[in-house]
Formats: sequence, C-alpha cells, structure tokens
Amino acid sequence: MVKRKILEYIGMTVGSFLIAVALTVFLVPNRIAAGGISGLATVIYYLTSFPIGITMLVINIPIFLASMKIMGTGFGMKTIYGIITFSLFTDLLQPNVVALTDDLLLASIYGGVLAGIGLGIVFRSRGTTGGTDMIATLINYFTGITVGEGLLIADGIVVILAGIFFNLEAALYAAVTIFITSQTIDVVQEGLHIKKAVLIISDHSEEINKKIVNELNRGTTKFKGEGGFTGRDKSVLMSIISRSEVSSLKKIVAEIDKEAFVVISNANEVIGEGFADIAEKI
Repeated sequence: MVKRKILEYIGMTVGSFLIAVALTVFLVPNRIAAGGISGLATVIYYLTSFPIGITMLVINIPIFLASMKIMGTGFGMKTIYGIITFSLFTDLLQPNVVALTDDLLLASIYGGVLAGIGLGIVFRSRGTTGGTDMIATLINYFTGITVGEGLLIADGIVVILAGIFFNLEAALYAAVTIFITSQTIDVVQEGLHIKKAVLIISDHSEEINKKIVNELNRGTTKFKGEGGFTGRDKSVLMSIISRSEVSSLKKIVAEIDKEAFVVISNANEVIGEGFADIAEKI
C-alpha cells in the first residue's frame, strides 16, 4: 500500500511537470488558452502579466474548498498536492524556457499531446491538478448537468474568452488543443493495446468454439439466445481477441458457417484472466 502511494505521487509529479512543459513551451507563448484553469490563467497573464502558476493556485483554492465542503474530504491531500505541484512547476519553468515554435498549428498539436500525456499520467495515478473537473462536478451538483457537459461548458467559456481578448484564430486553435488533449488522455489511460470483443451467433457454435480455443488459444463464453424474428433458440459465443487475430477468427467462422452472424467491436480495456490483473486496475 505504501509503495503504491509513493508511485502514485511520483506519477502525479511527472504528469504535472509534463503539463507545465506543454503550457510554458507551446501554449502560453502562442496565446493558446486551451480551456481549464490554465487557459483562464493564460488570458489573465496577457491582460495583467500576473504569474500563471500563482493565478491557477488562487483560482483553484476556493473551488477546491467549495468542492470539499459539498462532496466531503474525499478530494484530500492528492488534489492539494496536484494543484500546488502543477502551479509551482509552471512558474518555475516559464521564465527559464523558450517557445519551441511560433507556428500555431504545431504548438496546438504538440502542446495538446504533451498535456494529454501529463494529464493521463496524473489520472492513472488517481490524482488531479484541480481545474475544470472540480468546476464540472460543482455544476453537476447544483444544476444536474452531467460532468461531461459541465466540462464542455467550463472549457467553452475559456475558449470564448480567448477569442474575445486574443482573436478568433487563437480560440480555434485552443479548441484543436482541447480535442487533441482529450484523445491523448484516453490513449494514456486505456493503452495502445486495444482488444476486440467478438459475438458470434451460429447454428454451428460448438465447432467454432473448438477452433477458437484450439487454434487461437482464446477462451470463450457461451450464451443461450432466442431469435427476435424467428423465435428459434440460438447459441451465442463471446470471445476477446487481439487485433491481429481478427482475420484468423473470421476465416474460422467462414469455413464452418457462412451464415453466421458476427459482431466485432473495440474493447478499450480488458481485465481478468489472460489480460490485465484486476488488482492493478483498482
């Protein structure tokens, strides 16, 4: 337990550093206010020259206290640590780094990717750097709007402010950065090894099952189903396979039953025997 906590704080530290690098090297120098408290702090910085890290800290503290009062002390030390670490790294880096590019597209792409990696690491470490996720939770509490919609509203307001105080182009690039960041967070949290979930409905499910188990070395689960149109009993097989095994599985099914009904979809995360250890994902 202690080792895990230490690793989580190390992860939060590394993630916060990467977000601060994205902010100070790519986003702030190019006036890209990509949503969140950091985006709002960027707008304020260009209007007042007030340090971005301190601004984020000042804005986050009352939001944190309100969140803790309403939703209990579950936010705890890790949230405080994330807020302070991110703010500190930002103000330490900003005077000592230079922008790597003045191309707005490159800055929005690389800033978004780097921020997404950092946030993904922070989230995987069960932490947060404060900001709009807390605002979205408060919006949800007071209005019933979902957290996802709350995030969209909070980030949207910051992007609009960027458009007003900077220019429309800066706001458009900020929206690009937000999208890239969100996609990168998903990749970091879910990993690149996306599996495929397969459902097979066939009158020859036993033969197909044996082939999957023996040739692909994959487990299966059997369900009993009923055709909604015909009312006939149906056998349904479910299996999880890798992307490289999709063509082999389709070949197996086609050889045995050309009339089989097959559904193949992405399984973003698979936990259990033969895959990730569930203890590592809790």
